[in-house]
Amino acid sequence: MRYVGIPGKRRSKGVAPPDTAVVYLRVSTSEQAASGLGIEAQRATARVYADRKGLRIIEEFCDEGISAKNLKGRPGALAALDAVRSKRAAGLLVAKMDRLSRSVVDGASLMESARREGWALHFADLDIDTSTPAGEMAANIIISGSQYERRLISQRTRDALAAKRARGERLGAVPRLPDAVVARILAERREGRTFQAIADGLTADRISTARGRSKWFSATVRAITVSQHVGQRRAAA
Repeated sequence: MRYVGIPGKRRSKGVAPPDTAVVYLRVSTSEQAASGLGIEAQRATARVYADRKGLRIIEEFCDEGISAKNLKGRPGALAALDAVRSKRAAGLLVAKMDRLSRSVVDGASLMESARREGWALHFADLDIDTSTPAGEMAANIIISGSQYERRLISQRTRDALAAKRARGERLGAVPRLPDAVVARILAERREGRTFQAIADGLTADRISTARGRSKWFSATVRAITVSQHVGQRRAAA
């Protein structure tokens, strides 16, 4: 992960021209950071918005490969905020609201800081300028709705996992047998051996089941052969 800052001309503290803005960009994974596609798309969206609103972008800040629910872990975001708080620009522009904040607490705190300190937040994807009462209200509603949706998804996931535990179902990835063991089972079955005989042979040879158990059962062997035949038929269809 890294932070990239593209500085503009430094200004002393005072009043920034109202048509100036700094841009904040963020991608949350190293893959996105390496491709540059996420950053370029955000940059293009921000520039289109700035042109439409008559804003001059004087600095750009970027957090690449950084995922954070709050601002503390994002040096680029903190530097962008310092730029508007030190009056180098009159506004902070992001392509998408969730690039800056997904937290109701952080979002509300930022909007309150912007109002109190006299700078504007611009969300290009929503065409929102929080320096206006309507823009501030709209941003608050959207941030609250976004956090509600994430918490609802988390709750549904926890409920689903709890239900699986209650049914005794295994959680996590489904274990797989080595291909060599599957091949042996299928070969012995083609030779006419019974499921029980195959199971006894695997147990005698100390070959573990997919779940790491030492004893094999005929039902387990049968399930493997059936699943392999079904898979072969689907592949041939």
